[in-house]
Amino acid sequence: MDNAALSFLLTAHGQRLLQEMGETAITPQSHLSLASRLRSEVSPEQAHALLEIALLRQKAVDKFERAASMYFTREALEQASAQPVSEHRARRFAQMGAQHIADLACSIGGDALALSAAAWVVGVDIDHVRLRMARHNLAAYGRLPRFQPLQADLRQLPPLHVDAFFCDPGRRDEQGRRYSAPADYDPPLPPLLERWLPHVPSAAVKVSPGIDYAHMPPQGEVEFVSLHGDVKEAVLWFGALKSGVERRATLLPSGATLTSDDEPAHPTPVTAPAAYLYEPDGAVIRAHLVQALAAQLGASQIDETIAYLTADRAIDTPFARCFAIDDALPFQLKQLRRRLRQLGIGRVTVKKRGSPIDPQELQRHLRLDGDKEAIVFLTHVQGQPYALIGHELPFPPGDSSAVASE
Repeated sequence: MDNAALSFLLTAHGQRLLQEMGETAITPQSHLSLASRLRSEVSPEQAHALLEIALLRQKAVDKFERAASMYFTREALEQASAQPVSEHRARRFAQMGAQHIADLACSIGGDALALSAAAWVVGVDIDHVRLRMARHNLAAYGRLPRFQPLQADLRQLPPLHVDAFFCDPGRRDEQGRRYSAPADYDPPLPPLLERWLPHVPSAAVKVSPGIDYAHMPPQGEVEFVSLHGDVKEAVLWFGALKSGVERRATLLPSGATLTSDDEPAHPTPVTAPAAYLYEPDGAVIRAHLVQALAAQLGASQIDETIAYLTADRAIDTPFARCFAIDDALPFQLKQLRRRLRQLGIGRVTVKKRGSPIDPQELQRHLRLDGDKEAIVFLTHVQGQPYALIGHELPFPPGDSSAVASE
């Protein structure tokens, strides 16, 4: 989207059309007829801009409370943090007492929305259209008086006089492929930190949740954040924003957290599967805190290289899903098929960790016809390929009681 298209959207005519489109769901079936109707009133470029914003607003409702009044580009919305994640992150800045924050590569202002709740924010971006969108997005939340846009190239911009800074660099190339190393980010992360941290030592940088630990700056603390069980981001914390631990896993919306300080003094034992299997949240796995969770649960690992835990008790924990194990057997297709049929199982969900087997192909070869359902875990147990058969335990919300082994 260019400046001319955005300017049209902000006119009274554009606003009326956007409001009308917001009252109708845009589907693949309705898209063509909507485009034809719009082109009878406005130019093709304006019709495209209207459809694009209306469609992105529909997609953004899972991320922003006021998505229906906001402006996005497709790439910016994809990279933007969900509002609960941004608000979680902004709380550290508030606890630090930061009054003036630079939001570097602020894009359409999703993070500035959260940061501006308790501080003045300078939003820096090289893209003029995104800065204009950021202004209107903050206005939708009544935060515009706390936001100052600054168009600048972060490769050249000297450090600003602020208490702290946040940066969310671009992490995809023009084809949409993820960059694997922070040096490839836009802007490149290592030189930006080298230039800014000596002058503004308190900072947070959003990085890919799949970041290689070898690429992490040694002076930073890393936090992996999941929302409703999905890992959303990793954040590197510096200076006064650090909490005093090396690694942290945080689960939203509950705010449950596990840190490197929770790690046991001795390695977690490796045993055969017991009555229950725990599948840790992805944030726990990425933060290398599986053994910390094992210590909390009194659990062991089923393999040194696999992030499944096992125990004789079922305990409701926010950090893992718990499954009752009905059987565990060395993996052989015929043996697995025979056992599933003996159990009357006709429908399976296949989960794998450490196995090269394709789940869909396995399901085709099983040829089951029972009336029960089960989960089949394809994994390793003490170095050997195994299949575990089980079902998830439906813990009541808030029930943290231990359940006796069946």
